[in-house]
Parts: sequence; structure tokens; C-alpha cells
Amino acid sequence: MLNRLTSTLNFQSEALTLRSERQRVLASNIANADTPGYQARDISFAQALREATGQGGDLTVTSMGGVARLATTAAGHLSAAPASLDRTVGTAQLAYAQPAQTNLDGNSVDMDRERAAFADNSVKYEATLRFINGSVRTMLDAIKGQ
Repeated sequence: MLNRLTSTLNFQSEALTLRSERQRVLASNIANADTPGYQARDISFAQALREATGQGGDLTVTSMGGVARLATTAAGHLSAAPASLDRTVGTAQLAYAQPAQTNLDGNSVDMDRERAAFADNSVKYEATLRFINGSVRTMLDAIKGQ
């Protein structure tokens, strides 16, 4: 029972840490929107979370490139993973943004995309915090009894 409670909190704390790191990367993109030659980055959150929690798996989602690979969990499943998935390598799962249009100064930051990703990540960060708070509150209530 204790392992189940700690595993849930460990998972949520890993998610919170990764959300925080993604927020930092997105803020860096926004801060460098006018820097010539700056290449926008983002974290493949789903893949990074699987690696952080030791789940591995085949599902890869790269938010900037729109790439997805589905898990092949049975012998009858086909593996149709494109070669472009190899660019999301490394612990932090940082990927370069695919610019929507070319820019003369070589900067690939799209402010609309960055603002939307920043707001989305903020909401998910807050939801993760609320989930952790709810789990802790539930555990404390169970310990106290009625």
C-alpha cells in the first residue's frame, strides 16, 4: 500500500519537475524572440516523463514537430516510426522548432505558438500541483482517521 502511495507521488513530482523545465525552455524562447539566429526549442514532455519514471515505451510525441509513434504491444502491430524521431535524443528531450515561415535573421521563434504552449503548460503545471495537494490531503485524512 505504501509503495502505491509513494509511486503516485513520485510520478507527479517527476511530472511537476518536467513541467517546470519545459516552462523554463518556453520562457527562454520568448525572451530570445528578437535574437538573430536563435533556434526555438521545446521538450518532448511525454517521452521525457516516460524516461524519468523508467517506463520507456515506444510512444513518442514531439510537440514542435508533430511527430508521433505508437507502441507496438502485440506481434500483429506494425512499426511505422519515421526516421525523423531520432532528433529527440537525450535526457531533456529537447527538440528544435520547425519554423512556420522563414525569417531573414534566422530566428525560429513563433510568438503565437510560444505563448500558447506557455499558457497550456502553465495550466497543466497548476493541475499537477492540485493533484499532488489532493493526494497529500487524502493521505493525511487517512492517517488521522475519522
